[in-house]
Amino acid sequence: MSSVPDTAAANPATSPAPGLIPATILTGFLGSGKTTLLKRVLTEAHGQKIAVIENEFGEENIDNDILVSETQEQIIQLSNGCVCCTIREDLRTTLAELAAKRRKGELDFERVVIETTGLADPGPVAQTFFMDDEIAETFLLDSILTLVDAKHANDQLDTRQEARRQVGFADQIFLSKTDLVDAAAVDALSHRLKHMNPRAPQSKVHFGEVPIKDVFDLRGFNLNAKLEIDPDFLAADEHDHAHDHGHDHGHDHAHDHHDHEHGEHCDHPHHHHHDDDVKSFVFRSERPFNPAKLEDFLGAIVQVYGPKMLRYKGVLNMKGTDKKVIFQGVHQLMGSDLGPKWMPEEKKVSKMVFIGIDLPKDILMQGLEGCLA
Repeated sequence: MSSVPDTAAANPATSPAPGLIPATILTGFLGSGKTTLLKRVLTEAHGQKIAVIENEFGEENIDNDILVSETQEQIIQLSNGCVCCTIREDLRTTLAELAAKRRKGELDFERVVIETTGLADPGPVAQTFFMDDEIAETFLLDSILTLVDAKHANDQLDTRQEARRQVGFADQIFLSKTDLVDAAAVDALSHRLKHMNPRAPQSKVHFGEVPIKDVFDLRGFNLNAKLEIDPDFLAADEHDHAHDHGHDHGHDHAHDHHDHEHGEHCDHPHHHHHDDDVKSFVFRSERPFNPAKLEDFLGAIVQVYGPKMLRYKGVLNMKGTDKKVIFQGVHQLMGSDLGPKWMPEEKKVSKMVFIGIDLPKDILMQGLEGCLA
């Protein structure tokens, strides 16, 4: 995949150029504790200077107790040396203004955190970093963090698509308020979230207490040769295979995956009544891909389904190269790169994960199967 479709001219994927300012998007539903987490990060930032962009001023905002002064200025100095600004115009303008002030020496910061409103869709926020050359030359999108309020999550996920989208986009999910519900409920919620997004690790947070290392430099948008998918999700998948297709392993029918829904035979709590529109599925095959066919197919898919494709990533065995081919995307923006060589003892298995809204699993699975060499 030497080139990518026209819709994907921007590459959300290349390794960071030196000197780029990492940016983190913090999203999550109202009341999930984003501001508490943010305050915690700012007080524990260990000398790092952070620019915080607030996409809302809700009833609890960051200036309650750590701002130096009340001011009408868009950019406010915080008492710990960080800066905070509200979005008056669009994000692009705000980022450009921050970058210009930094270049002139008027502001000093080494990373950016964008806190979105409780109802925001993180997609357009993420795309800003790839669509605009000026922004892409200054900032590097590191990851999207999503806070999920364990007490109210099921209701919010049932009723608000924005909440489901926030889960689908996440590189890391933090569960807050888990102390307010019983262990079985947390477990069931965790499984529900895993079906929506098996890529994002989940961890519990109490009152915003999160180690800095779990918040920054997660490299969720880096093109790397690892495809982290929650092992329980894959185990459930394998488990179903053993039941349904034990006779079939000889020639690795990747499309067997759509003969069942995950979890038919698994031991975890059943929650089929949560038929969420944000879902994920995994395609795997030991047969190599035909590069031209795959490029045409993925190009067509992002043209048609791009708005519904939240995050997708693959590490592929491609005919004609002894290196792994890595691709990932957000909506219509797709980037690809050559990764390291397959190791001699390594099994050459292509793995892809797609997270999206009502994506036609059969069409995608059969289409990918048809791209195999």
